[in-house]
Amino acid sequence: MLPKATYTQKIKAEAARLGFSFCGVSKAEFLEAEAPRLEQWLREARNGKMAYMENHFDKRLDPTLLVEGSKSVISLLYNYHNPESPFGSDQLKISQYAYGHDYHEVVKDKLFALLVFIREEIGEVDGRAFVDSAPVLEKAWALKSGLGWLGKNGNIIHQKAGSFFFLSELILDLELEYDSPATDHCGTCTACIDACPTEAIYEPHKVDGSKCISYFTIELKDAIPDEMKGKLDDWIFGCDVCMNVCPWNRFAKKNKEARFEPNPLLKEMDRETWRDISKELFDKLFKNSPVKRTKYNGLKRNIDFIIN
Repeated sequence: MLPKATYTQKIKAEAARLGFSFCGVSKAEFLEAEAPRLEQWLREARNGKMAYMENHFDKRLDPTLLVEGSKSVISLLYNYHNPESPFGSDQLKISQYAYGHDYHEVVKDKLFALLVFIREEIGEVDGRAFVDSAPVLEKAWALKSGLGWLGKNGNIIHQKAGSFFFLSELILDLELEYDSPATDHCGTCTACIDACPTEAIYEPHKVDGSKCISYFTIELKDAIPDEMKGKLDDWIFGCDVCMNVCPWNRFAKKNKEARFEPNPLLKEMDRETWRDISKELFDKLFKNSPVKRTKYNGLKRNIDFIIN
């Protein structure tokens, strides 16, 4: 039986080989500090009409309810930064994370490969992979695993690489060597708070999900409220404003994932083409993209709200 430190080193080395930028490990235990925060956030209706955030409250806080007998949570960061925007300065925009192939598929493939490696190297290990698709408080686990600190914009920030990362986890019934949380380095900076077009960051480190541009353009299925007219800053899917202004993202490096390269057709999109977008063009642009989540009618609603 190899010591847990050796297992941990092997796992982190394989995660790096698979393309993950950073990997940290924390003890699988009840998130005691997060419970009252989540409860208050929901009580204040900061989730807007994202009713799913109210589901599985206990599972969000206790990994042993997701994987029986779990002992470790492996948290990973996968870089998606693409500094070359395919959109002109006066054009409609989508968030960087949606330029290319759907991250759920890309990152989950890597996670499953890492889980196979663990089982081949160590033996029978029970575990599950998670990529933004289950009741897992990903940011809380990233914090506990030392992958960064919680920025004032609510994103995980790594001191050497910024915040353009997808978060994912493996929850395992395997005891490993645990990392320590990182320290906060936001200091007195308020760049993200000052720049948010909808004032969604209502306190440092606290984001009102019901006011975020990403909420209005992705999560909200009803009509966008009229009071948001002129406040969406030309974002038709998601928003990168708070990350674009973050000083720590000067350290962000371009991703190395070919599947995250922007669809070349995006460079041909101007305001008029967006206004007249057909279902056929939508399918060509976003066949394997996260944008397909809004469906054609959802994206058209966003475009019309901004342009008309």
